[in-house]
Amino acid sequence: MSLIKEKIDLENVPQHVAIIMDGNGRWAESKGRERTFGHKSAIEAVRNTINACNEIHIPYLTLYTFSSENWNRPENEVNTLMNLLSETLLLEADEIFSKGLKMHVIGDVEKLPELVKEQLFNVIELTKNNTRGNLILALSYGSHKEILSAVKSIGEKVKTGEMEIADITERVFEKHLYTKKFPAVDLLIRTGGEMRVSNFLLWQIAYAELQFLELYWPDFTKDIFFQCILDFQNKERRYGKTGEQIRNEQKILEQS
Repeated sequence: MSLIKEKIDLENVPQHVAIIMDGNGRWAESKGRERTFGHKSAIEAVRNTINACNEIHIPYLTLYTFSSENWNRPENEVNTLMNLLSETLLLEADEIFSKGLKMHVIGDVEKLPELVKEQLFNVIELTKNNTRGNLILALSYGSHKEILSAVKSIGEKVKTGEMEIADITERVFEKHLYTKKFPAVDLLIRTGGEMRVSNFLLWQIAYAELQFLELYWPDFTKDIFFQCILDFQNKERRYGKTGEQIRNEQKILEQS
């Protein structure tokens, strides 16, 4: 068993972890290989992360698999990514099912190739009754578009009289996002050395802990993930309150 994993407080794991899996292309280039080699090599890191979440019972994992801006990459790279996604879904479907994971997808799915959509919906259907955890793929996803879509949907309801402006609350707004079925993100991890969130879950990460790692995604291991969880557990999450308030509230909970 991992020595790092043994240090984790299983009663205090984040409920929702989101990951920006960055650095595949640069990892491959650093080894004198084509960028597409990096994307193919990244699959093992995805397996490591899913397995790690499964082992410590993190119920929601969202992977930034393909952004709305990624469509602007060279055609050859986009085609490789789509083919790789289709192949991976086909090969990993039974493994996802056997782990008890329920798969979801968020984003502009209609832009995806038909074969990819078919594979996606097959896995979603296969795993729809699973309850051990939730694997969420952000595909053709952009947070700006998600937020605009929510605004337009709410605006249409106000226009038709289905909703009053006074009815619009944060909770109502969240029910119009792609992520309406999922809790807010507790921990956002980004590999690749960049310190930005790249149009990813902008509403959902409002109070998330952010961790930016220098290593490239293909080098991401279970122990690195477990270390991220330990670092998360060492943070005091205050939500606008003072540290003293949080500690006093914790004492009251422990005494009750």
